[in-house]
Amino acid sequence: MAIAVVLLNLGGPDSLQAIRPFLYNLFSDRKIIRLGPPFLQKPLARLIATLRSAKTKEIYRQIGGKSPILEITAAQAQALETALNEAPREWLDTITRGGCARQPSRSPLFKVYVGMRYWHPFIEDVVDRIAKQGIRKIIGLSLYPQYSVTTSGSSIANLEESARRYGIETTMIPSWHTHPLYIAALVDVIEKAFRSFRDGLAADNRSAASSDALVSGDVHILFSAHSLPKKVVEEGDPYVEHTIGTIKEVEKNIPITWHLSYQSKSGPVAWLEPSTEEKLEDLARDGIRKVLIVPISFVSDHVETLYEIDILYMNFAGKLGINMKRTESLNTHPLFIAALRDLVLKALRDARWG
Repeated sequence: MAIAVVLLNLGGPDSLQAIRPFLYNLFSDRKIIRLGPPFLQKPLARLIATLRSAKTKEIYRQIGGKSPILEITAAQAQALETALNEAPREWLDTITRGGCARQPSRSPLFKVYVGMRYWHPFIEDVVDRIAKQGIRKIIGLSLYPQYSVTTSGSSIANLEESARRYGIETTMIPSWHTHPLYIAALVDVIEKAFRSFRDGLAADNRSAASSDALVSGDVHILFSAHSLPKKVVEEGDPYVEHTIGTIKEVEKNIPITWHLSYQSKSGPVAWLEPSTEEKLEDLARDGIRKVLIVPISFVSDHVETLYEIDILYMNFAGKLGINMKRTESLNTHPLFIAALRDLVLKALRDARWG
């Protein structure tokens, strides 16, 4: 019998009409943000969604009228399913016990699905489909590298609750912020972005030596992470620790001068600081003129990269006199898919299903 792998992500509106209900679903989750006492959470979420929908629609119009996250996550799922099922059947038999892997060799052991927390395909609907296909084991893989109860925690809890209704056995992969292949993928996109700075110098007829000097010293990396309410971290959430842990591993592999900031805050509470705008202002005051921004919390393009960074922060940096570039999102980067494959196979070994 096949094993299901469910890639867990936030989700995003697939049309302008989906924006208001998407925002309502997002702000209804108290794990993300607490809007007053529990009984007011949903009424306030509905109010916020209504008030913000017009502005949010204009933002999404600038990136094509919808979020690309479903298409990208589906492509990640397809790439991962192919990579997983390329493993030799004899080897897979050694790490799965009993009848889990005993099927005709042409039949794939793994089926990879996409489960979104706040928009279609909802996690609970995906689990229902898995159950109807007769699959009795699920590996949940959070696509948030750094664990937070607001992201990985909320999605995993939703998946586990949905699976229990059908008696489906689960094992979860909640965090992988220092996985070597994930770090290698980050290093690769950073090095590629550094080369774009060198290419810019070459276009100005500058020497190769000065290009190397630029990359090693003049370009500052700004790791931009998704913000969280400060209270969540103060209550013990490891998100900031995990984020810095990721950066430290990158630093071991490539010489960089780096800074950390936070983006995408929303709601009337105190959020992590400094904001990305504030940090860009600080860098400009310090005379930094070349900045490479790395969206450290995100493994696929979404409104946070395509609008906030590519449009909002890029324009803001230009007004500050900063030449800013962004690393490519990991999306279906081969090293990233290899990292996900390794995580799933390790989870399978550890589960000892049979």
